[in-house]
Amino acid sequence: MRRIIGVIPARWGSTRFPGKSLALIAGKPLIQRVCERCRQADRLSEVLVATDDERIADAARAIGVRSVMTRSDHPSGTDRIAEAVQGLDADVVINIQGDEPLISPALINRLGDVFDVSAWDMATAASPITAAQEVLSPAVVKVVTDQMGGALYFSRAPIPYGRDDSLTDPVPRGRYWRHIGIYAYRRSFLERLVLEPPCALEYTEKLEQLRALYLGARIRVEQVDEPGLGVDEPGDVARVEKAICMAGLE
Repeated sequence: MRRIIGVIPARWGSTRFPGKSLALIAGKPLIQRVCERCRQADRLSEVLVATDDERIADAARAIGVRSVMTRSDHPSGTDRIAEAVQGLDADVVINIQGDEPLISPALINRLGDVFDVSAWDMATAASPITAAQEVLSPAVVKVVTDQMGGALYFSRAPIPYGRDDSLTDPVPRGRYWRHIGIYAYRRSFLERLVLEPPCALEYTEKLEQLRALYLGARIRVEQVDEPGLGVDEPGDVARVEKAICMAGLE
């Protein structure tokens, strides 16, 4: 059985919402909400919080989750989790966003299952886009895949480009896919990835997963129905609390 560790990178200095990891979401700190969901994923051997702030570390320890202090100058969450798992026994590492209190335990399990097939170096997820505005938005990252579900390219641009189509609502379901920012890595590939400098594609699109493709990685894209709900700024709290209440997860 592969040892799979889920790592939640949680830094204090979020640009739009400083300290959001400790923001109360329906009475519990955000980081606690995320940890509780991760603990429901039975493919995970362990859940870690990787942080640069003792306050976040204390909140994780208070609920029995191991916290690892990492440097504050990491350029990405991938670099933070690579530092966090140094010296730990792990075959697969899953980078779980620290701002998604409704993260699906089933999706975490599916990403772990991907590595039962030796062909894959990484795994991630995507959901259908049906609104033209989202297809055109550079804030929504799109992904296209091959017939085996392997990522061909990620972009902020509309891909694929419909040469003979006018982009109107509703967009045909299944034509465009929104990338969801959860990543699973085969441990050996993660160690290689963080040693490599960013490539020109990564610099251009500001998407770190393009470095992995540039290095020749095979990235499996798991398809899911919904993109999930994240807490990016203070105004998102009420919306997420409403979803938690409707799901009966108070």
